[in-house]
Amino acid sequence: MAKTLTIAPVSRLEGHAKVTINLDDAGDVKDTFVNIVELRGFEKFCQGRPVEELPRIVTSICGVCPWSHHLASSKACDAVFGVTPPPAGRKLRELCNSVAYTEEHILHFFFLAGADYVLGPGADYKTRNVIGIAAAAPEIGKRVVRNRQLGARMLNVISGKSIHPVTSVPGGFSKPLTAKERDLCLPLAEEILEFAKWGMAWAKSEVFPKYLDAVKSVGVIKTGYMGTVRGDGTMDLYDGKIRLMKPDGSFADFADSDYLDYIEEKVLPWSYMKFPYAKSWNEGFSMDLAAPKGIYRTNTLARINACDKLATPLAQKELEEFRRGFGRPCHLTLLYNWARLIELLYNAEYAVQLLKDPEITSKETRVPVTPRAGRGVGHVEAPRGTLIHDYETDAQGLVTNVNLIVGTTHNNAPINMAVKQSAQSLIKGGKYDEALLNTVEMSIRAYDPCFSCATHNLDGRLAVKVDVVGADGEVRATLAN
Repeated sequence: MAKTLTIAPVSRLEGHAKVTINLDDAGDVKDTFVNIVELRGFEKFCQGRPVEELPRIVTSICGVCPWSHHLASSKACDAVFGVTPPPAGRKLRELCNSVAYTEEHILHFFFLAGADYVLGPGADYKTRNVIGIAAAAPEIGKRVVRNRQLGARMLNVISGKSIHPVTSVPGGFSKPLTAKERDLCLPLAEEILEFAKWGMAWAKSEVFPKYLDAVKSVGVIKTGYMGTVRGDGTMDLYDGKIRLMKPDGSFADFADSDYLDYIEEKVLPWSYMKFPYAKSWNEGFSMDLAAPKGIYRTNTLARINACDKLATPLAQKELEEFRRGFGRPCHLTLLYNWARLIELLYNAEYAVQLLKDPEITSKETRVPVTPRAGRGVGHVEAPRGTLIHDYETDAQGLVTNVNLIVGTTHNNAPINMAVKQSAQSLIKGGKYDEALLNTVEMSIRAYDPCFSCATHNLDGRLAVKVDVVGADGEVRATLAN
């Protein structure tokens, strides 16, 4: 007899989601759905506001990755006003971006995904969390907490706030970095770099070897990839061309202002999150595991697949080792976590480089701006993938239209496909247990999704129905769009 399994809530991620697994009469997986059950409205309520306010407003989209939205919004405003920040302003933005990245990647690998690897997917869910990791390995727990705190301290020094920042402004950065502040931050950055080096070595020797069988079988799907690169193909997390790579490794690079020529979005009736796909491939959209169409991925694994090389020596060495072992492009979903540690190392190295750059303490950090009618597209690579902010303004500089595509939105279709592949490979004949269901969840957590970031606009195509219920439990009225 057919049966439906529900995993709700999906744990250890940002935002809210559930997984619905439909079994057929034989107890095998017929279909799966990752249901996103929250909705935000930033694309609507930003309309009508002065565009220079948006870099401060959009940081409230998410308390976990506010810097990504802050910087993408600032870059979109730069484009609206037609200005280019001075070198020090750009470098301070990049410095904050890399420091925020170290916080983010430490958080996900050790706090959210790590419990599955350190404690095992079958560990009791009551202890399969960061508290369980701290109890099982207290010295590691102390180092993890300290290094996240170091990142927050650096952001407080550089910008005045580590969460919901206001320092990046249209035209640059509002606060120069003094030599004294630079000297305070540099040893903190160097300590994070030592932690990143340790974390990479520890995971390669103590964590990943235990799970290579799962890595090769859980959530494996063949897709394209997206990331940002400089002119020579080097990965860049702050600026550059967007590279859209096909599953076979061929690619096209394009300016962020041209993204609508390459990407289109679909809305499906069982999720509040849109489904982007590669419009430029001219093959349509399909999440069929056997023959997907238009599907690409973003985030850590996607970026190291898309780029030709990394700009820092230790991270480049790790990238070369990764490619010797897994090829390019690599399609193994659980290796997002390995790629995440490579990026942690890269950002720690890059933060140290920027703090040693004499130009970082220049007082010339911004240029003036004048309101005007225009359109501006800004993008950065957020920890969770390519983040695009697209603004239009009238002659007074008031926002008339906003479109956001965030990293997790790009990964919506791949997450659904990875969950289906995992469930079909693990659940047979109606037999399952908590460990198997948690392994299905692991194929979601690999993407480090932020569903609160990713749901902004119904676009009038998703039906919403609200029952107004009285104190006696009776439905008084039904409201629908």
